[in-house]
Amino acid sequence: MVWQPDARTLRRIYLVRHGRTALNARGALRGRLDPPLDRVGRDEAQALAGVLGGLAPSAVVASPLLRAVETANFIATVADLSVEVETRMIDRDYGPWSGMAAGQIEDQWGTLDEAPGVEPLPALDGRVRAAFEGLTARLIEPSRIVVVAHDIVNRSLIAMIDPDRFPARENVAQRTGCYNILDLGVAGWRVTGVDILPPSSSPPEHAGV
Repeated sequence: MVWQPDARTLRRIYLVRHGRTALNARGALRGRLDPPLDRVGRDEAQALAGVLGGLAPSAVVASPLLRAVETANFIATVADLSVEVETRMIDRDYGPWSGMAAGQIEDQWGTLDEAPGVEPLPALDGRVRAAFEGLTARLIEPSRIVVVAHDIVNRSLIAMIDPDRFPARENVAQRTGCYNILDLGVAGWRVTGVDILPPSSSPPEHAGV
């Protein structure tokens, strides 16, 4: 069946990556570390609010980490909503390697997945899928939800939802301050927009990793 949205019954999730932090700017793994947004990150969050806050979302949901909650607060303020926290959308746990550059760990262990203390990808996938199913169950009528999460969380969810178009999560672009569009159509969920930057967000060189 060819996928197509139905404008009369459109159910949509805007999946957002939080704004930049100092750790993003350094190219360091964030994981469960909890830095605030930096100046660029606040500008990115403000730009997201200018686009998404006025779309009348029914909810604004965030990972419990500060960088996600701060980003979500900008959007929720414009939308006149309070931020809801979804703990299962938290960033991947990099254990003792948090704060280090991924390349340093890969030099020692080959891949991040082999490093001791790193959350296994199947565990991450399971909790992210469960969170997504919980969120989509709330879309019982035409509505939109904004969800603010993290690089690996977003890439994993996009690859799970649309594996034919996004077979490898590592190839899904996710700049800080970007958003993705997930739509429910007659043939199920589909990713209809990826790594979109609001018009007034910071230049690409400020997006971090």
